[in-house]
Amino acid sequence: MVRKEAMLYTREDTKVRCNVCAHRCLIPEDGFGICRTRQNIKGKLYTLIYAEASSVNADPIEKKPLYHFYPGSYAFSLGTISCNFQCRHCQNWSISTARVGDIPTFEITPEESVWRAKQNRCEGIAWTYNEPVIWFEYTYDSARLAKREGLYTVYVTNGYMSEAALDEIAPVLDAASVDVKAFSDSFYKRVCGARLEPVLETCERMIEKRIHLELVYLIIPGYNDSTEELKQFAEWVVGLNASTPVHFSRFYPAYKMLDVPPTSTACLENAYKIAKDAGVEYVYLGNVPGHKYENTYCPECGELLIQRTNYRVKRRIRDNRCPACGRELNIIL
Repeated sequence: MVRKEAMLYTREDTKVRCNVCAHRCLIPEDGFGICRTRQNIKGKLYTLIYAEASSVNADPIEKKPLYHFYPGSYAFSLGTISCNFQCRHCQNWSISTARVGDIPTFEITPEESVWRAKQNRCEGIAWTYNEPVIWFEYTYDSARLAKREGLYTVYVTNGYMSEAALDEIAPVLDAASVDVKAFSDSFYKRVCGARLEPVLETCERMIEKRIHLELVYLIIPGYNDSTEELKQFAEWVVGLNASTPVHFSRFYPAYKMLDVPPTSTACLENAYKIAKDAGVEYVYLGNVPGHKYENTYCPECGELLIQRTNYRVKRRIRDNRCPACGRELNIIL
């Protein structure tokens, strides 16, 4: 276990207030935050997972999913344990529900993560597999080093970070894939143990700070798939920035939702139509390999710009203008 004093906390008598995520846990002495990885030890807040990784891999950037950010590149991807959400449908529940010591981890310093990214011919580093904001001190140190070494940096996140945390890491964070779980507060409270509004605020702040943003909406049958909710989500995206890519992803039964059926292709295609009708310029369908809506098309003329199959780029443009009509595109190459 690698323990280090945390960033972004305040003392309140013998308790400490963690200011990294939107829960802002007030933690008594010897107690832990909701994420179970931050502990008050004699009036100081410590992270118990600094440099402790449970999973590492060189992944296509499309797997995050980021379709408009260096398409075809690879990101050295790292995850640790635990989470600040309690999602009943978590696909990575074996690490997101783990406490320190529950499962094997191994130490990988920020310097080693950058070295391994380069050894694996990756163009960047992504913190993923579980919620990176609870790993804040490590991701912040790693991101600063990665940027100095010419690598891009990515958060794959539930978006439940505090304004202070985003302000701190924004100068060294290039892109984020934010999972918007649903567009109702009741879903967040009932299924995730959180609230919707902080997630929306994070997305808005990322746009303001010019962090490249893509949104993921996992469609769970009977939970967050109503036409009205999908329409409200799409209208919010248009108000945020109509060129923000949206990924509607297929749900598969997992963890505490084994009784819920997988999302039908028809349901995903309906969500695609709702979003396009609302004015979202780039809409994708995830977990449906081979579907035409894995590809990127020009929102102006419909020209095929990037062709993909199962996270692999088979064809792509060479600049961020449509070769057919000249439309400027929200794609970083």
